[in-house]
This record gives sequence, structure tokens and C-alpha cells, in this order.
Amino acid sequence: VELIDAAAARIAEIDGALNALPTLCLERARARAAALPRSDGPGWLAGLPIVVKDLTDVAGVRTTSGSPIHARRVPQRSDLVVATLEANGALVMAKSNTPEFGSGANTINEVFGATRNPWDTRQTCGGSSGGSAVALAPGMAWLATGSDIRGSLRIPASFCSVVGLRPSLGLVARGPALDPFDTLLVDGPMARDVGDVALMLDAMTGADPSDPLSRPAPATSYSAAAAAALPPARVAFSPDLGIGPVDEEVAEICAAAAARFAEAGAVVDAGAPDVRGAHEASHVLRAANYVAELGPVVERHRDRVGPEIVASVEQGRALSADDIGRARRARGEFVRRVNDFFAAVDILACPAAIVPPFPVGQRTVTELGAHRFAGASDWLYNTAVITLTGCPALSLPCGFTAAGLPVGLQLVGRAGGEAALLSAAAVLEQTLDLAPRTPIEPQPDR
Repeated sequence: VELIDAAAARIAEIDGALNALPTLCLERARARAAALPRSDGPGWLAGLPIVVKDLTDVAGVRTTSGSPIHARRVPQRSDLVVATLEANGALVMAKSNTPEFGSGANTINEVFGATRNPWDTRQTCGGSSGGSAVALAPGMAWLATGSDIRGSLRIPASFCSVVGLRPSLGLVARGPALDPFDTLLVDGPMARDVGDVALMLDAMTGADPSDPLSRPAPATSYSAAAAAALPPARVAFSPDLGIGPVDEEVAEICAAAAARFAEAGAVVDAGAPDVRGAHEASHVLRAANYVAELGPVVERHRDRVGPEIVASVEQGRALSADDIGRARRARGEFVRRVNDFFAAVDILACPAAIVPPFPVGQRTVTELGAHRFAGASDWLYNTAVITLTGCPALSLPCGFTAAGLPVGLQLVGRAGGEAALLSAAAVLEQTLDLAPRTPIEPQPDR
């Protein structure tokens, strides 16, 4: 209860400048604290207050998905992610802002408005788990949930200098979902350092029959793996995975950070898996996913949802069965090449975002230097293609631009290799020593 009160005071103090947590449920958290279960197992959170992304249902708490369609929606049942966390001693105290239905890498919607970056309030925090990242960075919360299809968890972690992990498919049970066999969307933990992300992952894992892709929690805790901080033997770094442009300063900061794995004894080389066809496949599969998840919404409420969502659904509807078949085969071929790559490499490193945070009024990145991006999500390629692999991917704070804006390094491990990935990330986190650097007060316009 003291932690709830402390978080509530911090939210009241600074969230007016940030708009990260538009819905609070403090009394619900206090009531549940009185009846908290007891445990000493891995991932036991012992009454720690957490933040849940506004895409994820919390029973009895307003859950809008950032859409006017659901502006007054109050679900009666919690998502499996929330139920698992609460069974492990978490107390949900707030819902974090997200773009409408999680669509976009800038957290802004017509229900609650824009969420601002705590390192420079003129800039975006990224999306779609932007509210969660912003709640963490200046100390409004200790742990927060995120979700990720093409980088929705990793991009805001990078933009806000926090740690965000996209776990392997099925490690965190979710749902009930419209498409329980969706192989792109996962939920994952976000926190200010690797150890806390590992603790939250322990509290999120476990199989549930409502999610047919879910699997049991591992025998050894992820917290123990992070605490061990064992360095990888070989690290490969690529600024762009051979796909497109990267901001020069971002590339330099990420390359310098990856090179510091060598201080722990790792061999660090340039390299990346063969990504032929992966970026194109990610666009097709994303569009098909929009039809499955949001097609019915557009059919019923076309005039009430954002034009980006309508365009994405229409793009999906224009696909043929052959288009989707080719994309699925390309994904399979890419996964086989990635598995071959990881036979000789332990960690793949690249920028989590190819640009630093951009102005909050700018919906997306349309160009970089002389390059113009073809679509609103085209610039997300460094995270989007990694999604197709099914491998765990973590965004780790690795530095700041000359303007003081955060940069995150994406670390990718073998499929199912969360323990080794967290251990390697802990090594680099200790070397870089950036975890103590936080925007204690949201940075005003510079």
C-alpha cells in the first residue's frame, strides 16, 4: 500500500507533463493488496504495483484501446497476461496510453491525446507501448506491460531509455484472442533495467489452455539468468541488417555499444543473417493480420477509426491467397537462415530504432536523408524482420545523441533463448552503466 501511495504521488507530480497514465485504478489496487496471495516462487512480485497497456483488459477498469469506439468500455474479465501477473502478486494501478488499437509508433489517440517523451517533451515516446515506457523512465512505475508486433515494445523502450523484451512466441500466454494462433503478436515486460525485466518475465510466463501456443514456464528463473550475467562468446553487429538507411549518429552509438561486449571477452564482428524477402514478407503478414484483428471493426465503424487503420485493413483485403502463401514461405526460409546464423553467433545486435525520437506532432518517419519510406511503418524494418524469426529481442539503453535523446540497442538471441539473452544484456548493461541515468523530472522544451 505504501508503494501504491508513493507511485500515486509521483504520477500526480509529473504525469500532467507526459500523459502516460490516463486511467488510474488505485482503489482497486489497494483493495487487492488486502487480499494478496502468498508465495515464494520465481517471479513473486509481493504486492508490487504495475502498469498495464491500455490494449490489455483489466477486469473492472476502463480499457479503451485508444479508440473513441471503446472510450467507455469496462471489461468484466482480465486478459490472461493480467491474470497471470496478479496471481504472482502484482497490483495493477494504472492503464498506459497507446495509439488507437496499438497502430503506430507514436503514442497519440483521439481519446487521451499524445504521450510525450520524458527526455524532451517536444518529442514522441514511440509506440505503441509508449505510455508504459514513459511511466517507467521518470519513476512513475517499476514494471509495465507492453505488446509487440513490429516493434511496438522495442521502439518506445529505445526512445525512452528503458529495457523492453519481446519474448519468444508462446512464452507469455495471452487472450482470449480473436486469433489465438497469431504468430506475430506477443506481450512482454518493460522496466528500467535488465534484472527487473527478468523478474517480470518470471511473473508472466506459464501455459494456459486459452492460448494454444503457450507453454510452461522454464525450470530455472530468468532472474537467476540475469543475475549470473554471463557474456556471450560471439556477437554480430549490423546497423541496418542490410535493408535500409539508418541515422548516422544512431548507428555510431549502437556500434560503439556493441563493441563493448569485447570487454567481457566476447568476439564482436560485423554480420547479419540473410534477410532476402523478409522485409517484404513482414508487410504482407502485417496487412493480413490487420484484416483478422481489425477487419470487423472497420466494417462496423469505418467513419470512427483512424485513416491509417482503414488503409492497413484495405491493404490486407487486397492481398491474394498467393501473396500470403509467398510471404509465409519467405518467412519459413528466413527462419531457417536465421537458425543457421545462430549456429555460429550467440547474439545479433543492431539499432532498435533507426532514428532518434522525432517530434510528437509527427505521426511517423517519412524520410531519412535522401531516402523516402514507402509506407507509414516502412521505417520499422530493424524490428519488423526480427519479429518474423520468433526469436527473443531486447531493447537495451546504449547511449544518447548530442541533443540528449535516448538510443536503444536491439539484442536478439536464439529462439527460446531468453535466459542467455538476458544474461548477455546484463553484462552489457553493467559495462555501459546507463541504468542510473533517468529523467528525474521530465525534461522541458530545450
